[in-house]
Amino acid sequence: MKHSTRWLVAVSAIAMSALGTQSAHAAGTSAGTTITNTVTVDYKVGTISQTAKTASNSFKVDRKVNVLVETQDSATVQVTPGQAQVATKFKVTNLSNTTLDFALTAAQLSGTTAKHGGTDNFDVTISGIYVDTNNSGVFDSGDQAVTYLDELAADGNKIVFIVANVPLNLNTGDVAGVTLKATGFEGGGTGSQGSALSETTNADPMAVETVFGDAAGVSDGARDAAHSDGDDYTVLAAALSVAKTSRVVSDPVNGTTSPKAIPGAVIEYCIAVSNGSGSATANTVTVTDPVPANMTYDSTFGIKINGSVASGVCSGGSAGGGYASNTVSGSLSNLTAGDTKTLYFRAVID
Repeated sequence: MKHSTRWLVAVSAIAMSALGTQSAHAAGTSAGTTITNTVTVDYKVGTISQTAKTASNSFKVDRKVNVLVETQDSATVQVTPGQAQVATKFKVTNLSNTTLDFALTAAQLSGTTAKHGGTDNFDVTISGIYVDTNNSGVFDSGDQAVTYLDELAADGNKIVFIVANVPLNLNTGDVAGVTLKATGFEGGGTGSQGSALSETTNADPMAVETVFGDAAGVSDGARDAAHSDGDDYTVLAAALSVAKTSRVVSDPVNGTTSPKAIPGAVIEYCIAVSNGSGSATANTVTVTDPVPANMTYDSTFGIKINGSVASGVCSGGSAGGGYASNTVSGSLSNLTAGDTKTLYFRAVID
């Protein structure tokens, strides 16, 4: 073991304590650099200066492998059920003192606390890992799907996205946690992933040794030539509920005074659609309601939409919707959190 390696071992306790708080900083002198120093000894014999004696020592700088993966999302990525191609954002920095390839792996959490809080309780479908090819800082069609970062220079970094599709039938507050791990590889040349790295201990001071100096990540250990960090998706969904009531408006015998549901009676159907508080806005809300058998749609009254409801009785609103194929339909305005809108119409008992 050469002198430089022994010094590393001597201060290993200090170095390991620093691993837990590493940050992106200069990688230092490049691996393979030859460092030489020469000592000069001057002397005299009697009063006469003699030719100085010199001695030199040389060694090569070893290769320190270190990588840092950091989420770039300061808060969870908000998604809606069924949303496609939504990205979490990471930065991968090569803190090594040499150019390396870095294999990229995306994984799901399983029931544990996510990066930004909340407990992981569903999985997204990961469609790929993309590098920010056009340096826009956001995931877009210009970005390239990759499985590794090719020839990332010392002190170099790349923005990387985990891109996923969100399933349907989720509730507000559901969380999916993901992790990105970057693992160092060597060689391979441009356009080809290199081979796996391993630590070395050589006796030759002119040989370049490999030392792993990475900190533990969220899904990997310290000094394993890899690093990882987490991010998460949190659902903000609409929480729609529907209530349907009916009332007898009039009948042919009693008129509007205590009317009964007898043939010829006019029945008003009230459909109320509500969105729960703290939910996402629901848009393109369409109500479709077939008129029951033994009843005839009352075209004179028509259809009223975007009204209000009290005690099961609809009121207000404006004319809208349509009737076709014995079916009433209509579109409601956007339902914000805590909002209720109605559609109501009338039909006559045959």
